[in-house]
Amino acid sequence: MKTCLIVIDVQESFRQRPYFTERDVPAYLAAQNALIEGCVARGVPVVRIFHVEGPKTAANAFAVESGHVRTLDGLAAFDAAATFHKGRHSALVGTGLDVWLAQNGIQKIIVSGIRTEQCCETTTRHASDMGYAVDYVLDATLTFDMAHLDGSLLAAADIKARTAAVLKDRFARICSVAQALDSAV
Repeated sequence: MKTCLIVIDVQESFRQRPYFTERDVPAYLAAQNALIEGCVARGVPVVRIFHVEGPKTAANAFAVESGHVRTLDGLAAFDAAATFHKGRHSALVGTGLDVWLAQNGIQKIIVSGIRTEQCCETTTRHASDMGYAVDYVLDATLTFDMAHLDGSLLAAADIKARTAAVLKDRFARICSVAQALDSAV
């Protein structure tokens, strides 16, 4: 089964957001970089996705004009098999990624990137619905604390646990970097 790694929204734009914290970034980057390097070593194509939306001004961190729509500092360098810009949560909406996957005979995708419960989870669900096998590498995703409706803390670790629970065996195989690499071909 031909596999592709998708690196979703690993971009400096997030460092400009008030919720961004470096707390989980070192562990995330270690896992993300190991996944990228393992895929490159196995000849698995790596696709880069950047999130671009909102006004095209330097003040908008998710606009190309800001200079922040670029690789997050600390991410391993790699030659992307393809790069796509998206304006929706799913990397498969309006980007051409679906066409690229079909043209390259991809049957399984490995999902990684930022944010665990938003673009990574949405892309996973979409890809599964389209018939792709999906490996969701939880440790190679990053998210941030949020607030419940009552204002209490919803910790990033709890968000990740919830994402794993709702995706597991319905939309994806939840796996470690090593497990994803062991089955990547």
